[in-house]
Amino acid sequence: MGRMHSRGKGISASALPYKRTPPSWLKISSQDVEENICKFAKKGLTPSQIGVILRDSHGIAQVRSVTGSKILRILKAHGLAPEIPEDLYHLIKKAVAIRKHLERNRKDKDSKFRLILVESRIHRLARYYKKTKKLPPLCVAILIPTSRFAVNLRQPALSLLKLGMWGGPILGESGFDVDATVEARLCFVVLVRCPDIRL
Repeated sequence: MGRMHSRGKGISASALPYKRTPPSWLKISSQDVEENICKFAKKGLTPSQIGVILRDSHGIAQVRSVTGSKILRILKAHGLAPEIPEDLYHLIKKAVAIRKHLERNRKDKDSKFRLILVESRIHRLARYYKKTKKLPPLCVAILIPTSRFAVNLRQPALSLLKLGMWGGPILGESGFDVDATVEARLCFVVLVRCPDIRL
C-alpha cells in the first residue's frame, strides 16, 4: 500500500525481535522499568523517546516483553500519558513550523500546498481518534491568531485555552507554558472543548 501524499511505497518498518521473551542476560525487573518510564515521562519525553532510551541505554528491546504492558499503557496507569496522541502532536508541530515559514516567505507556493496536506492529515487523524474515543467528541482543531506565545501541546486541554466561542481570540489568562518547544504567531490547539459547537 502506498503513502498518502507521496509516491513512496511505505515499505520501511522496524524489525521486531523474533523471541517475545526477555533475554537471559537482562537482570532488570519490571518494577524498575516502570519507574524508569515514569521518571523519563516526568522529564517531558514522549513515549517513543522513552522507548529509544530504554533500547539503547538499558538493553530493553521491547518493554512489553519485560513488563507485560506497552509504554503508553504504563503511562496511562500512572496518569502521565500525553493529552494529545504523539503522532497528532508532531503533525501539529509541523503545521506550526510551516506557518512560521510562510510568515517570512509569503510567495512560497509549494509550502502553502504542503501545509494543506499536513492540515488534511491532522483533521483525518483527529477524526479517527474521536471515533476510537482517544479524543473527546467535542474536540476541534482550530487556527487561533495569537501574539507570540510559546505553546506546550502536551499540556491538558483546559489548561491550554479557556475559550467558549469558535475561533475566538485568546483573552486574559490562557495557561500557556513559557518553556515550551513550539512557538508561533498562528498556532494549532487541538483539545479545545467547545460546548456551543456540534461536530
